[in-house]
Amino acid sequence: MILVNIPTIEGKVITETFGIARGSTVRARNVGQDIFAGLKNLIGGEISEYTKLQADSREQALQRLIEDAEKMGANAVVNVRLTTSMVMQGCSEILAYGTAVTIK
Repeated sequence: MILVNIPTIEGKVITETFGIARGSTVRARNVGQDIFAGLKNLIGGEISEYTKLQADSREQALQRLIEDAEKMGANAVVNVRLTTSMVMQGCSEILAYGTAVTIK
């Protein structure tokens, strides 16, 4: 599966468009991460526990996007975008979406 964040793929021709493919995940922090994050907040620096949580969430959302596109019969997704939104305190959703297409 080819994923790009532009409307075309160089050297390829889009032969069919299926519509919007999407994948999302909702993740929450845990108490252990919050304790370490609170300490790091006092001294400054990257909060690596949250960085890893968000990176894992993005990868899961992208994998679900690929699965959705494959169900449609696509072999590529163009105009891929990622968004993040707070669902509730300490809980966020990562959404990956784009246009599922067939390319030659």
